[in-house]
Amino acid sequence: MAGELREVRMGPRFDALNNTALGRNRKYHALWDAKSMTRRSFKAIALGSLVLAVVLTTAWQAKVQDSKTPYPNMAPLEQYMMERDAEIALARSAAPDSISKDAEVMVMSRHGYEIAVKGANGFVCLVQRSWTAGSDDPGFWNPKLRAPICFNPPAARTYLPLTIKKTESVLAGRSKAQMFEDIRIGFEKKELPALEVGAMCYMMSKQQYLGDSAGHWHPHVMFFVPETDAASWGANLAGSPTMGATVKEERLTVFFIPVGTWSDGTAAPAFQQ
Repeated sequence: MAGELREVRMGPRFDALNNTALGRNRKYHALWDAKSMTRRSFKAIALGSLVLAVVLTTAWQAKVQDSKTPYPNMAPLEQYMMERDAEIALARSAAPDSISKDAEVMVMSRHGYEIAVKGANGFVCLVQRSWTAGSDDPGFWNPKLRAPICFNPPAARTYLPLTIKKTESVLAGRSKAQMFEDIRIGFEKKELPALEVGAMCYMMSKQQYLGDSAGHWHPHVMFFVPETDAASWGANLAGSPTMGATVKEERLTVFFIPVGTWSDGTAAPAFQQ
């Protein structure tokens, strides 16, 4: 998801959500600085994301007192790994049980993602790591980031390959710059597919950890579309529940919509702009 992310201004009382990912982003999924009570800078990844994102889609506001990134290099691989059953459970927690119970589940091995549980409804759930964030995200190598995400069938077919490609590249020992070059080449050679209409995902896990400032952030859903003007969706406007940012590296725009409950049905903290 090596282009620059479009910066969008958000309202007060917003924590930074780090993508991931993704998302995000990061896709892959963003960080909001709690000290800024009047304006927020939001940058998406694919989480991508953040997904961030999760995410992982990503966003953050740099700390002026410390210009050094807190995670300058990749940590030992073991710090990014999870026990298999725990990773399956965390992945499923990204979406309500009515969706995730019949979804395919992928877990990260030492060489990339692999299918741990076969699904029946076309959804795919997994836990994104920090490298689904944007190239200039200070949490890009944060080994603590865990971004559970469930992709619907169109996103599983056309967005998930980005997360898989990034992860395989990183685990093969490629540098951050080389990983993003792999993504660029993948698009140029059409090894990475164009987005299908209707591609979206769920990030509603109460256990998600989207960055050192964001923490659990808010449960939300995300929609992936080819690059477009976020304002055409009414995103980032006063009173709008929709946030959006363009991720040049992934050739798309991602829209975030916070929801009121976690995937287990319990109420989430009130979302305030």
